[in-house]
Amino acid sequence: MPELPEVEAARRAIEENCLGKKIKRVIIADDNKVIHGISPSDFQISILGKTIVSARRKGKNLWLELDSPPFPSFQFGMAGAIYIKGVAVTKYKRSAVKDSEEWPSKYSKFFVELDDGLELSFTDKRRFAKVRLLENPTSVSPISELGPDALLEPMTVEEFAENLAKKKITIKPLLLDQGFISGIGNWIADEVLYQARIHPLQSASSLSKEQCEALHTSIKEVIQHAVQVSADSKEFPVDWLFHFRWGKKAGKVNAVEVDADSSQFPSNWIFHDREKKPGKAFVDGKKIDFITAGGRTTAYVPELQKLSGKDAEKAAKVRPAKRGVKPKEDDGEGEEDEQESEKEDESAKTKKGQKPRGGRGKKPASKRKTEDSDDEDDDADGGDDSEAEEKVVKPRGRGTKPATKRKSEEKATSQAGKKPKGRKS
Repeated sequence: MPELPEVEAARRAIEENCLGKKIKRVIIADDNKVIHGISPSDFQISILGKTIVSARRKGKNLWLELDSPPFPSFQFGMAGAIYIKGVAVTKYKRSAVKDSEEWPSKYSKFFVELDDGLELSFTDKRRFAKVRLLENPTSVSPISELGPDALLEPMTVEEFAENLAKKKITIKPLLLDQGFISGIGNWIADEVLYQARIHPLQSASSLSKEQCEALHTSIKEVIQHAVQVSADSKEFPVDWLFHFRWGKKAGKVNAVEVDADSSQFPSNWIFHDREKKPGKAFVDGKKIDFITAGGRTTAYVPELQKLSGKDAEKAAKVRPAKRGVKPKEDDGEGEEDEQESEKEDESAKTKKGQKPRGGRGKKPASKRKTEDSDDEDDDADGGDDSEAEEKVVKPRGRGTKPATKRKSEEKATSQAGKKPKGRKS
């Protein structure tokens, strides 16, 4: 799913191709799940005829600065993507729109045509993105709640170590906390921890000075390299863990050759080996294990990333992540919209004997899965940085009678044949 490198590549593509151009046509999807807080018609009227001045980003959020407010803002969610007709913009499996599909895509939520004929579209296949029209995007949630951007506002080593020392939680969930650092998602967190040789379940406050420095360095190097590759298709280091998460062998492979739908995506990280089962994934001959950390599937190399101190005692209690089961996905960003989705999912879970709530109008899981098959996520193992994927909740006790009804039937059966009290025969 889109993380900082992909969103930054989209921002750069807009900056290189759209600045100084006037919006002469606008199409906003009639989708109030994605188009947030404004009607399509009002959205269109508000930006028609305005000029794009700049494209800005913080974390995994992007917005267009026009010659006057309000400004369109994009929270990419699980599968949000920017497309510019005729321009190569970063792609990734979950959101890729095929060239053979109609333009603008049926998944387009925001479409503008500029005065020189150039066309730009924001698509979202899975409808977890949010498109807003805001007077000042940085002053409202989610952008106002984000921590320093991992690329644009890096902490100093001293600041980083000092902040880690104050945190009692484990390091992997902390890296996913967008209020701590914005832009790091699941695969980047795994990669930087692997590069720094730190176990994902090591508590942040227990990290040594050397470990803090190593992690600070790996965050800087991985993100800068990822942004560079997402922007110009250069190759990533062959020994990065990312390459081995989804199924490709180690070696230099051009991103275009790895996946036609992910032509700008890193090619030699753990990403490409992620569908492999436990015991089948290796990097540099060393076994990759999968655990759950912070509610997300986490890849690490036990031989190189070892727990120390009190945290080592907890290692035996960690249960391996189940392949084929999707835990809470995405980037751990904790953004309000994904949290709301998770709360809705929780409220849909039913107690025994109760009718499921919130399921009205939902398609059966099997049918919905078929419809999404064209972009079925590469996280079949329960994976990456998704943002609160919609869960299909089955009512418990299917095939059994509700407890209250069963109890009344049992009572009636037990009394059958007995003579009513107080009546003469």
